[in-house]
Amino acid sequence: MAPLVWFITGASSGLGLSLSLYALTAGHYVIGTVRNAAKSADAVQAFQDKGGKIVELDVTKADAIPEAVKQAESFYGKIDVLVNNAGYSLLGAVEDLNDKESALQMETNFFGPLRVIRAVLPGMRGNRSGTIVNISSIAGQDALPSCGLYSASKFALEGLSESLSRELAPFDISVLVVEPGAFRTNFLSAVQRNESGLSEPYKGGPVDIMLGNFESAQGKQKGDPQKAVARIFEVVTGEGAAGGLKGKVLRLPLGPDCVQRMQAKLDKASADLNAAREFALSTNYD
Repeated sequence: MAPLVWFITGASSGLGLSLSLYALTAGHYVIGTVRNAAKSADAVQAFQDKGGKIVELDVTKADAIPEAVKQAESFYGKIDVLVNNAGYSLLGAVEDLNDKESALQMETNFFGPLRVIRAVLPGMRGNRSGTIVNISSIAGQDALPSCGLYSASKFALEGLSESLSRELAPFDISVLVVEPGAFRTNFLSAVQRNESGLSEPYKGGPVDIMLGNFESAQGKQKGDPQKAVARIFEVVTGEGAAGGLKGKVLRLPLGPDCVQRMQAKLDKASADLNAAREFALSTNYD
């Protein structure tokens, strides 16, 4: 196939950087965004060594997004694949989270991707082709203690993606939601804890235990990020082991842990539906 033009946000580290370098190595064109090129010098150098382009962008700065997309489109005249990868995880008990940090979580993980999508869509519609890849998480399906706001941001992104997939089908633009489990990236080391810390009532409980689990898991995750980005690349391009999924799936779960948690969530939802079915069916007018 002809090389695609990829626009990948949050490309300075983690899956964003790995996917960018993977696509560049495969001969595709990649424009990656970083918040600060000077502070991401190693990633920028790796990008440029492979022929990639860098655009500075903080997705929480709404006014900067249209210009960043315009700059990205100027390199190759179009964007074939948008990957909304920029994001982070805010951890803490929901009761302990203040409005400012909660709003920043939603701005980064939901409103940022939404604005980038809106800026990219006119070009994709004009070309009547394109793929939007929204990097979610298993947390976008299964919300653990301490992850309330992070999961809320990913649930929102997944709901947006479902609607978009139906709205954009007439323009031959596809949407893919990627739901990684635990992969050995710097993601956990970059999480942010709430400013006030864990309040006394939650110490020793599910939130405290989960926070400890996250800390001890860093560097021990079983997921190989190179295999994850290979699967994403294959589904987007329709080539390779997972290429047959192109255009057939909205969600791409990645990792055995993700599959296990998603299956448990589906089983619980099915059980809830069956338990409430009689009463759910009894609410129409007579």
